[in-house]
Amino acid sequence: MHMQVLDWVMVLLPLAVVVWLVARTRRMTRSVADFMAANRCAHRYLLCTAQGESLYGLVSAVASFEMLYVAGFTIIWWQMLTVIAALLLALSGYVVYRYRQTRALTLSQFLERRYSRNFRVFAGLVAFTAGVVNFGIFPAVGARFFVYFCGLPEALLIGGCTVPTYALLMVVFVGTALLLTVAGGQITILVATFLEGMLSGLFYIVVIVALLWLFRWDQITSALAAPPPGHSLLNPFDSLKLKDFNIWYVLLGIFTSCYAYGSWQGGHAFKASAASPHEAKMANILGKWRDYARGLMFLLLAVCAYTFLHHADFAAGAAQVQDQLKDIASPAIQTQMTVPVALATLLPDGIRGVLAAILLFAMLACDGSYMHSWGSILVQDVILPLRKAVLAPAAHLRLLRWAITGVAAFAFVFSLVFPQTDYILMFFAITGAIYSGAGAVLVIGLYWRKGTTPAAWVSLCTGSTLAVTGLVIRQVDPQFPINGVWMQFIAQLGAISTYVTLSLLTCRRDFDLDQLLHRGRHAVEANVSTAAPGKKKITWGRLAGFDAEFTRGDRWIAGGLFAWTMLFLAIFLVGVVWNLVSPWPLLWWKNYWWMVGVLIPLVVSTLTTLWFTIGGLKDLRRFFDALATARRDNTDNGRVDSTPH
Repeated sequence: MHMQVLDWVMVLLPLAVVVWLVARTRRMTRSVADFMAANRCAHRYLLCTAQGESLYGLVSAVASFEMLYVAGFTIIWWQMLTVIAALLLALSGYVVYRYRQTRALTLSQFLERRYSRNFRVFAGLVAFTAGVVNFGIFPAVGARFFVYFCGLPEALLIGGCTVPTYALLMVVFVGTALLLTVAGGQITILVATFLEGMLSGLFYIVVIVALLWLFRWDQITSALAAPPPGHSLLNPFDSLKLKDFNIWYVLLGIFTSCYAYGSWQGGHAFKASAASPHEAKMANILGKWRDYARGLMFLLLAVCAYTFLHHADFAAGAAQVQDQLKDIASPAIQTQMTVPVALATLLPDGIRGVLAAILLFAMLACDGSYMHSWGSILVQDVILPLRKAVLAPAAHLRLLRWAITGVAAFAFVFSLVFPQTDYILMFFAITGAIYSGAGAVLVIGLYWRKGTTPAAWVSLCTGSTLAVTGLVIRQVDPQFPINGVWMQFIAQLGAISTYVTLSLLTCRRDFDLDQLLHRGRHAVEANVSTAAPGKKKITWGRLAGFDAEFTRGDRWIAGGLFAWTMLFLAIFLVGVVWNLVSPWPLLWWKNYWWMVGVLIPLVVSTLTTLWFTIGGLKDLRRFFDALATARRDNTDNGRVDSTPH
């Protein structure tokens, strides 16, 4: 067994503290709005820390290991474009601000108000199906990670029957996440994921420093420089022969992030939990600062694992890892577990436990928020719209808890029987594309008055059909030349073209967006800025996302992030032109990644961790105070005909 006593202490002690604190919050859930959206009482630091922790689970970590092990630093270079695109979207409040203005508890509630009740039910079914299938592999990936990372036996003999160890761990992990979720819904999820995210932020720095102490930079770069021409893990301009995780993967990902922004409903309750649309926007902006520490840690974990397995200085340890990997029969699982097994071997006692705690927190946070998402969508967007009578609050909450339990049971069974044959990120792309039509009906529907209900129906059906076809093909023939990301792109193009074309053909009267967004005469107190936006002069402040609601501190936060990202955009553009004219020697790339890829992110990570810890603890107290005095409105239950206006 890899895990020692100190490692288990580092895992179990913080977990016990989190569970104890969360248990004290369960009595705060007194209404459907509490369970669904924490009664819309969360402010920026609490929200961005909790949301960041929940949306990047253990399964995402393993997926990142797969990608970074294959592509190294080269994918980070091209992902600068993704960071820039994400920043501009966050600063503009794109989708997030307007969605919060609708005061919808789920996306499909918005779809009913924008299109029709029947479309809401259909979209809810599609979202639920895509979500539970996507979530279906989470328990298996997480449990297998801990089997191999902790050095547990692959199977145990119980009552004369051989039981896979990962199946037993799934019972423990899924059961724990389920209990935390049904205890108090979004309130307990917010508190748990915030505490887990706060502790993880501190642990990120510990792991980063430990890795830089264990591996010299010359060892890392010499290992990454070894692959043949066209497959470099240091020089992005010498990596074009890399399969799957290359510049096309990044460019298609940028398109998807713009097209489907906010439409994926995993963790959807965080979008509705903000105290105001402005707080939702600021939480999204702050999340970009918080990403530095986590991104650096996962990058170093992957490249240090690669170094450990490929550098001559670690040959003995590498041979031990390879012997363990040979015992894994499935090639796909063997690929997934390469980095975890290497990390379990190379990390010292204590640090191994710190990493296990980080990933356990990530798994519980993500699993809980996904159970909540798909269970609540089934109830709110499929079952309740088909009922004529309004459920009493107690019955409504009971139904939500049973639906969440059903999602957990499905994920457990799916994880047991589904054979994984592809990279996790490719599986995510194609299962996410099942709901790809929602990108068109959400984004265009929020901004374009001419979108129509017939167009929404055809768009969602087109995207889903193309995506399901791709999923079936990849399962039948894993060697099919078109990967999941390209299939997702094709499905999205189909959804956009059908939505726009049919809207232009069927629109008879422009939709009233002011009523949908509670603006003008439809304004409500919670939406501070109520006027429809007019034409304004383009300024640097406008480009940075400033509006009338920005305080001086908000301007420093958003403006600093904007300037910081524009600096790296300039570096990226200069680097592209320079390398096209006169390629950098390998030594330059080694020095560049040491400075820009490691040292600068480490400094930023240390400062932002302290910043977010202080801000988050203040917001947590503010959150509890708001819940204690909040007025509960039993009509605020997700029904369109009873939504507060």
